[in-house]
Amino acid sequence: MNVLKFGGTSVGSVENINQVIGILKEYSEENKVIAVVSAVGGITDKLLKSGYLAQIKDESYISEFEEIKSIHLNILSNLIPNCPKPTLEALEKKLNRLKSLLDGIYLINELSPKTSDKLVSFGELLSSFIIAEAMKERGLNAVRKNSQELIITDSQFTKAEVKYDLTFNYIKSYFKSNNQDITILPGFISKSEAGEITTLGRGGSDFTAALLAAALEVERLEIWTDVSGMFTANPKLVKQAYPIEKLSYQEAMELSHFGAKVLYPPTVQPVLSKNIPLVIKNTMDPKATGTFISNNYGVNGLTVRGISNINNIALLTLEGSGMVGIPGFSKRLFEALANHKINIIFITQASSEHSICFGINASDSQLAQEVIDQTFEYEISLNKINPILVEEDLAIVALVGDNMKNHQGISGKMFSTLGRNNINVRAIAQGASEKNISAVIAERDVKKALNSLHEVFFESKTKQLNVFITGVGNVGERLVEQIHQQKKYLKETLKINLRVIGLSNSRKMIFNDEGISLKNWKEQLKVGEPASLDGFFFKAKVFNLRNSIFVDVTANKDVANLYDAYLRESIAVVACNKIACSSNFANYAQLKFLSRKYNAPFLFETNVGAGLPVIDTLNNLIASGDKITSIQAVLSGSLNFVFNNFNNQTKFHDVVKQAQAEGYTEPDPRIDLSGVDVARKILILARESGTIMELEDIENESFLTESNLSSDTVDDFYQTLIDDEAHFQNLYAEAQEKGSKLKYVAEFNEGKAKVGLKEIPMGHPFYNLEGKDNIVMFYTQRYADQPMIIKGAGAGADVTASGLFADIIRIGND
Repeated sequence: MNVLKFGGTSVGSVENINQVIGILKEYSEENKVIAVVSAVGGITDKLLKSGYLAQIKDESYISEFEEIKSIHLNILSNLIPNCPKPTLEALEKKLNRLKSLLDGIYLINELSPKTSDKLVSFGELLSSFIIAEAMKERGLNAVRKNSQELIITDSQFTKAEVKYDLTFNYIKSYFKSNNQDITILPGFISKSEAGEITTLGRGGSDFTAALLAAALEVERLEIWTDVSGMFTANPKLVKQAYPIEKLSYQEAMELSHFGAKVLYPPTVQPVLSKNIPLVIKNTMDPKATGTFISNNYGVNGLTVRGISNINNIALLTLEGSGMVGIPGFSKRLFEALANHKINIIFITQASSEHSICFGINASDSQLAQEVIDQTFEYEISLNKINPILVEEDLAIVALVGDNMKNHQGISGKMFSTLGRNNINVRAIAQGASEKNISAVIAERDVKKALNSLHEVFFESKTKQLNVFITGVGNVGERLVEQIHQQKKYLKETLKINLRVIGLSNSRKMIFNDEGISLKNWKEQLKVGEPASLDGFFFKAKVFNLRNSIFVDVTANKDVANLYDAYLRESIAVVACNKIACSSNFANYAQLKFLSRKYNAPFLFETNVGAGLPVIDTLNNLIASGDKITSIQAVLSGSLNFVFNNFNNQTKFHDVVKQAQAEGYTEPDPRIDLSGVDVARKILILARESGTIMELEDIENESFLTESNLSSDTVDDFYQTLIDDEAHFQNLYAEAQEKGSKLKYVAEFNEGKAKVGLKEIPMGHPFYNLEGKDNIVMFYTQRYADQPMIIKGAGAGADVTASGLFADIIRIGND
């Protein structure tokens, strides 16, 4: 004999009920089947609402009833198109009794627990009747048995206690003489010894099925729901979660207690006592394996079996020096809560005995506060203890696994993972059995916490990066293309799952917390929402995704001013925008501090050498104990391009125009030609070397004329270049006469820095620097005579994008 229980979603629609009937038909071909069914999905809530409305004399209870009636009549007519008149009349009779009960509640404006039980029992009575009649009409050998005739309880309404001996005797007696292939029973409902209608409380239908399975000592109990078993984490929050094939009873109860809604812990007790396996199955996917729960299943070396969570938690702390060494405080505290039926979910106490911390449902927090302050009123008045401290908007996340006790480092891995993602842990509890490690965190961090922990404990070392890119012009577009092109390689080779969550240009922005499709991102962006720097930040903050990275591909000061806000939210910042790192030193130092404090990397390799590993190399030298003595560099790919292509056969204006057209200069070429851009770069290198320096401290020997520097617009600037062509030809001629080439050089030595145009003689490392290449020479204590040289392309959209990409990957590899 098989016992199957079908939940509200499984009988929530005609389509699903047909699926249930198909499953029962298939099972009955091999063995007798008992099917316990819940009320149609949502009906119990509607019954309670209609009762409440009737109680407060709100006549809209009639509309609520009519909706309940309509739902059931529609299900019946669709399941049995030519429904026999007696069947329809029987259903209407039941509905009329429900209406009479609601009318009575309205007349006396009272809804006692006893009446409430009678009211909600209609949900299961109606659904079981409809399903049984539909099966009979299809020729199945089925019968409906009212569970109230089998499940006997006390008179504790809304959550009655089962009389096991009586109940088991009734169940055995009935099924001993029952010859039907399929027996349908309503779950949740029961009767007291006095014959009064009672209910079994939360998870009551599961409990009904467990009682039947235990009484009849069947081979296993199957719970059919809308998911394919118990998952490694909540699949609605963790997309990578997957069904757990096998669990122990204890693991299943722990996961259920901490929020896994598939199973209610008391359900397990009757089958646990008889060592009857329990299987969680999916009504919509009957062929799926589901989860098999038993005493012995073999863990195969697995440690953490699942991650669960409970939201809407309030954390209460009772503390005071008057508690230390005084027995009885805990007893008085928990007794007071128990007397007011306040359930405690989580408890922890420091060995100092100075405080007791516990978690309860947030809906009970106000009552708990009043009860506790009243209980300890005398001690509070003497300042022996403090008034109870209540913190809300919290949640509990828990790791569960029988085998965790045999493995070291589980707690360390859990809390280091939460810490890396800036998830603050408010309280911790771990029992001596080590089957559960629980932590209280902010409720807003639950999704991030679950995904971070799942990634560490259940995924094959794949790290997910969630990227927000602002500035998808020339360089930004190339970056997106590179990410799209390399996505598969990153996942397979580097175990990095890189997702672009947000994209923005100056006009529009788009978001998708599951990752934007990069095949047609341009078309999506055209119809995106209006762009806003604050709005972009707000989205990144609200999504609250683990390993989030903000990428700034602009030259915008307002964007740079938001770095601190991103870092404070533990969102890493990758920037090719030089404004932040070349702003006042206090701001630069603050950003570096925030990066460390909130464990959010702040990387800006492209600030100096586009795709060249200049800053990374410098940091590695310093980290290894070396000390920078001087730096000589050509740091402007655009200026190098200009002076490599300028000669007595060309015009300076034309070469600058060409550099801008090919993307080697900023949109405003004055930034490059004025030397400000190079000054910012050497400033950043000086600061990364450990020197406190401001931009104004750098000597800038400009090669431009006064009219070039004082031009009001870009167009005016270009006109002054034409007007002053003789000046530039003269610079070229003087260098040629000495056999030298013109290079724009940055120098840092003995704490001082300067930039300017230099005549570089033949034989110098800078002399043969071609095209748009950059070169940096680091002189250090170790590289005193022969410098460490980094040389390569220092400008261009592709190489700059690759530098940004490298910083993103560097974060992924940390």
